[in-house]
Amino acid sequence: MSQGAGPTLGIDEAGRGPVLGPLVVAAVALRPQRAAALTRLGVCDSKLFGAGPEACERRAALAERVVRLADHVGVEVFDHAEVDRYVSAGRLNELERGAARRLIAAAAPVRRIVADGLQVFGPLRGEYPRLEVFDDGESAHVAVAAASIVAKDRRDRLFAEIAARYRDEFGELRGGGYVNAATADFLRRYHTRYGCFPSETRRSWACKVLEELDPSQLRLFDPPG
Repeated sequence: MSQGAGPTLGIDEAGRGPVLGPLVVAAVALRPQRAAALTRLGVCDSKLFGAGPEACERRAALAERVVRLADHVGVEVFDHAEVDRYVSAGRLNELERGAARRLIAAAAPVRRIVADGLQVFGPLRGEYPRLEVFDDGESAHVAVAAASIVAKDRRDRLFAEIAARYRDEFGELRGGGYVNAATADFLRRYHTRYGCFPSETRRSWACKVLEELDPSQLRLFDPPG
C-alpha cells in the first residue's frame, strides 16, 4: 500500500467549556476510502448537530459508524476534579496536550495527524513532524470531525448519567452543563436547597452564577502533579 493511502489520525475534544461534567479528548484514525464513506454519512463537526435528544441520538449513531470504520479509536476522559486542578493552575491546555501525546502513542503509525485548536495543540508540532493543527480542524479532515463526534458522544453519555442522578429531585437537567440559562437555573435551585454546588461542578470556572452564589467554594484545589 502506498504512503498516500495510509490513515490520518484526527484529534479533537468535547466539553472544554461546560461548568458541569467531564472533558473528553478523542483520536480517530481513518483511511481515505472510509473517511469518504463517513463524509457521505454526514460526519461533520459535532457542534453542528445542536443539543437535545435528537442531536444526541444522531451523534450516537454516527459514533457507532466511526468505531466500525476506523482503523483506531482512542478516548481519554477527565472528570471535573481533574479539570479544576489544571484550570486553577492555568494549565488546561497542558492537560489536553498530554492526552494528545498518549492518544498518538496508542495509535498505529499514520501518514498524517490533524488536530483541532492551534492554541491547544500547536505547541506539539515540534514533537510530531506529521502533525498539522488548525482552528476549525473539522473542516481540514473528516478524521477530526469523527474524533469530535466520538468525544461528544462519550460526553453526552456521561452527562446523561449526571442528569439521571438529579432528575427525580430537580427535573430534566437541560443545557448539557454548559454556561447557559438552563444550567444556571439548576445550580441556583441546587444551591438554594443544599447550600453548596453539585459534586460534578467545575468550581474553578469563570462562571457568573458560581461567583454570585458562593465565591468561598471556588478555586480551592491542589495543583496537578
